[in-house]
Amino acid sequence: MNKILVDTNVIIDLLASRKPFNRASERIFSLADLGEIELVASALSLVNCFYVLNDVMKIKSPRTILRKFKVLVKTKELNQKIIELALNDKNFKDFEDGIQYYTAIESNCSLILTRNGKDFKKSTLPVLNPKEFLAKVDLDK
Repeated sequence: MNKILVDTNVIIDLLASRKPFNRASERIFSLADLGEIELVASALSLVNCFYVLNDVMKIKSPRTILRKFKVLVKTKELNQKIIELALNDKNFKDFEDGIQYYTAIESNCSLILTRNGKDFKKSTLPVLNPKEFLAKVDLDK
């Protein structure tokens, strides 16, 4: 089974029904719900999602939404090793992207799923956006 790190932006697309991106996210999280793929998310992603849903988008009941959502992903803790690796890697201008990358590495993920592929140019893992991933999954069947 593919183990995939899902970036915060893809999660928010789903949880906030952010059009036009939500359709691809819905299909991906449905695959996880069916047990066809395993999704991993950094604990930081859940914190960031709560902030965006609550403070930026003013969505009601973000805790309830996240409580229901978290059954679809395995949450990887943010630890000292991941923080140190992200802080010391000059390939990532954005610290949060480094956190995502090293969460994927430490979780033995086979790829990173994000809409911001340009932020992961130096990744040793394949990086796909949701539409690219879904096209690849359809081709593999």
